[in-house]
Amino acid sequence: MKTLRALFASVALLASQSVLAAASDYLVSTDWLEKNLNDPKIRVIEVSVNPGVYERGHIPGAVNFVWHTDLVDRVRRDIVAKDDFQQLLRNAGVSKDSTVILYGDTNNWFAAWGAWVFDIYGVPNVKLLDGGRKKWAAENRPLSAVVKQPAPGDIEITTVNHKLRARLPDVVAAAEKKVDVALVDIRSPDEYQGKVFAPPGVQELSIRAGHVPGAVNVPWGEAVAADGTFKPVEELRKIYAAKGIDGSKPIITYCRIGERSSHTWFALSKLLGYEVANYDGSWTEYGNAVGVPIVNLAGTVWGGK
Repeated sequence: MKTLRALFASVALLASQSVLAAASDYLVSTDWLEKNLNDPKIRVIEVSVNPGVYERGHIPGAVNFVWHTDLVDRVRRDIVAKDDFQQLLRNAGVSKDSTVILYGDTNNWFAAWGAWVFDIYGVPNVKLLDGGRKKWAAENRPLSAVVKQPAPGDIEITTVNHKLRARLPDVVAAAEKKVDVALVDIRSPDEYQGKVFAPPGVQELSIRAGHVPGAVNVPWGEAVAADGTFKPVEELRKIYAAKGIDGSKPIITYCRIGERSSHTWFALSKLLGYEVANYDGSWTEYGNAVGVPIVNLAGTVWGGK
């Protein structure tokens, strides 16, 4: 009996170590990055959303990707086109053998969006700086206002993984239980319940408030520690399992415009290894769509009450 218990303990330890190793494939610490900044194969890219953040000071050698223009097609409300993305990467010095480290402000929301776009286009060796700008700055690590143009890279984009992206029909099918897919709404409880249409001060709005039928609410912030880093893998697994999200079925994450849900997509997909698609249309598309079902617990349908 003791031998069996020891064997099970060893298996559990190996499984735990395997999960931690997998997590390290997609995250780097601030300490690791500072020690490896001079590695010519490391390409650091900032994806922040607040104007002027990069210009006032960024991680030395980092290239700036502007989310509003570089990673989206503003006319079509789409992600950046494949050829444009390839050229963007080459201009940033990204080559076939590069390791790309993404980071940004607002708890890495838009850096996680970047990681999602990189994954759609099959770019290898892409990692997030755990804790992003917040942790780097809090630790008084070096920042520079000097913008350096790297030598052009030679990366080629050859694949597109559409499975990482959910569309409106996919979400409606899940809401109507025509497919067995778990929906995770990562917005605040007030957004989920329909008490508010969006966080204060945002521009992108919907005409209805509430959530997609069948969606569980796991706000993105439950996945991070006080310093902005992701919580340990086993803790993340318990947080989502408590809401019925255990990886036993495909998952769709959504928020308001897809950036916060990218953060949860990263946690569920990269750190936990679940099958996850991000719905970047999110509530601004779903809440404005005609004829789709919603749940509104606060009674604010059509802005009433």
